[in-house]
Amino acid sequence: MEIHAYEKLWLALALVLIVGFIGTITYGAAGAGIEMIDDEGGTVDPATLDQHPKFGDPGIERTGENSYDVYVVARQFVFEPGTTEPLRVPAGSTVTFHVTAADVIHGFEVVGTNANTMAIPGQVSEFTVQFEEAGEYGILCNEYCGSGHHVMEGKIVVMEQGEFDSWYEQQQAQGEAEN
Repeated sequence: MEIHAYEKLWLALALVLIVGFIGTITYGAAGAGIEMIDDEGGTVDPATLDQHPKFGDPGIERTGENSYDVYVVARQFVFEPGTTEPLRVPAGSTVTFHVTAADVIHGFEVVGTNANTMAIPGQVSEFTVQFEEAGEYGILCNEYCGSGHHVMEGKIVVMEQGEFDSWYEQQQAQGEAEN
């Protein structure tokens, strides 16, 4: 059987592409440090989110000297917090996000980073991000969630540590005064 020279060339190019795809997938899974989000975040009852100790009043909570937990509820068509008021985190800190949805499936993507997850009613997605420098990041819903999906966005403000500490203490004092 004789194979034409062009067929050999196309077969060789196809083989190179297949090896390239496999190499890219292997690098993405093992070499780039990309982690898939699993079910370690646990579950919550979406009907009683308002009574949940963390998601009832979502926001930021200091968990260590330079680590924070942020609780976010996605609902049509806002992130709480994030949309009406920005999420504020300190630069150089480790921030663990706990994200869930109150109504339908949403997405939670921090623009410009590889932080991206689905927000599913009843499930808590948990992932950790380090924001090294002060600045602003957008938050987008990347799962179609209804007619207002295109306006579902928010903002994360990464503040210098001293500026954040002042803001955080003010928020804590305000919360204690309201209770």
